[in-house]
Parts: sequence; C-alpha cells; structure tokens
Amino acid sequence: MKKLRKSNDQKMLAGVCGGFAEYFGIEVTWIRLIWAVVTCFAGTGLLLYIIAAIVMPKAPSAEWE
Repeated sequence: MKKLRKSNDQKMLAGVCGGFAEYFGIEVTWIRLIWAVVTCFAGTGLLLYIIAAIVMPKAPSAEWE
C-alpha cells in the first residue's frame, strides 16, 4: 500500500514535491512545475507547500528498510 510521505531522494527543500511524485509515479519535475504555476497564479502554492512540509511524515531512510 502506497503512503504519501516526504521524499529522501528527490529533495530540494523539504521533499514535498518528491513525495508527491513518488506517490503518483511521475517525474518530480512535472510536480515542481505545477507547484510553481499554482504559486504564481493562484497564490496559495507557497502556503500549501508549508502546510504539506509540516503535515507529511518523513519517508523511512534506506538504512532502516
């Protein structure tokens, strides 16, 4: 069962976009582009990113698997 978690591998800031990309099985670049567009045009992207960074759990590190 897939769980939405922050990514350890595809991480630029907090790993939120990488976590969404891993969950949906698409390239992280597309998620980052969509997030940037939402931030520029709707203005809520930055707030949503901060909330997601706080709420989403971290993915377990590879050494624990």
